[in-house]
Amino acid sequence: MPLTVQRLVNRLSLRQLQLFQAVNDQGGYGKAAELLGLTQPAVSAQVKQLEEALGQKLFEYVGRKLYRTEAGDIVAHSVSEVFEELRNMQANLHALEGNISGDLRIAAVNTAQFVVPYLLQPFLAQHTNVATQVHVVNRHNAIERLKDNRDDLVIMGMVPSERPFISMPFMDNELVPVWRTDHPLAQQIKKTGKALTAQEFLDLPQLVREQGSGTRLALEIHCQQNKLSFKPYMELGSSDALKHAILAGLGVSVVPKLGMQAELELGQLEVVPVDGFPLIRSWCLVYPSAKQPSPATQAFINYVQENEKSLAELLSVKSQNGQ
Repeated sequence: MPLTVQRLVNRLSLRQLQLFQAVNDQGGYGKAAELLGLTQPAVSAQVKQLEEALGQKLFEYVGRKLYRTEAGDIVAHSVSEVFEELRNMQANLHALEGNISGDLRIAAVNTAQFVVPYLLQPFLAQHTNVATQVHVVNRHNAIERLKDNRDDLVIMGMVPSERPFISMPFMDNELVPVWRTDHPLAQQIKKTGKALTAQEFLDLPQLVREQGSGTRLALEIHCQQNKLSFKPYMELGSSDALKHAILAGLGVSVVPKLGMQAELELGQLEVVPVDGFPLIRSWCLVYPSAKQPSPATQAFINYVQENEKSLAELLSVKSQNGQ
């Protein structure tokens, strides 16, 4: 017999849903218990009660790893929406009193992590009751997190056109070719004053981010559009790993200028004069078109929109200092 809403209300508790979500997010009972300050048996017992109430197994072990069942997938999606609505209710009640509060969950692609602090600092100074979480991931994972309602918005460069997202560009993202200052070709360029062709630069050992990176996608699209040959020499899984590989002399790369500003200032790296570069893309705020932003999220969107020029000027100065 299918469960009615009334029977669900009688048999479920928000605490059980909270513990289910913790186990799901942490990937195990032990980590969930540690996060919530409970014992593992207490967490297991509550999830078991939830399974009994629903008449469905929600998790199963394959080897030593915990996975959601098909029923668990359905519950995970619904529980996420339940707690999202509770957060929105709390924030909307505060907004009635003229106070912006609540959670602001941001996913930033790896290279956008250098932009986020300059957006958040003045915003949070104005809205002291907003609690912010920032997750730094690659482009693919950022899109998945937004689709799964794990974040309110994403800061990224390459926005997927096939998804139901609203995209708001707010500043340029300058992708520049860089190498170590003592690269063998550096002195030759300084003597001749002649830039490399794009293909000459691309024929050098190219250090790139993993598949799913927005910077890599931007370079691949540029190469396709301009009939340039591009073959990665080495893939690296983070912006920091890529930076240190360049510093170690393993190769060259095309990177967001903001992400290398400290090394450019110190003279460890330099921007390479290459025909057709830099590539100018945009940093964008991206959020679901079908979802009403929470008061905190809407306030952040409004803040970036209203201060777009001053934010761009601030970050432009930071970038220019790295020349």
